[in-house]
Amino acid sequence: MPTALSVYVNGNKVLDYENNYREPGLLRRRLDEMDIDMNEGIEINGEMIDSPNKQQRAHYITLSLLYSIENANEGMISATCAYLANRLPELKQIRATEADQEVTLDFIFDEVN
Repeated sequence: MPTALSVYVNGNKVLDYENNYREPGLLRRRLDEMDIDMNEGIEINGEMIDSPNKQQRAHYITLSLLYSIENANEGMISATCAYLANRLPELKQIRATEADQEVTLDFIFDEVN
């Protein structure tokens, strides 16, 4: 099965996510719950966004994914990867660059993992 999503941090591959969730109904509910939570607003870089669009949601979820990777939170890693793979199925790679307290994210849609 091809990798659904690869995550790179500072040029190093840290994760390959395979989209092989066995309970699609449960997954759909969990992803919908994540969207409902974000409908209440999200905060990115200290800025409150009341009605986040698809790109802002992906940015927010990716920041959560990076935090989860850093803290080895397998459940959250799985949830955030599932969200990104399902809500942005054309997304192939996330490239994060961390410098000091800032993170730059690049979403790659056209390169195979």
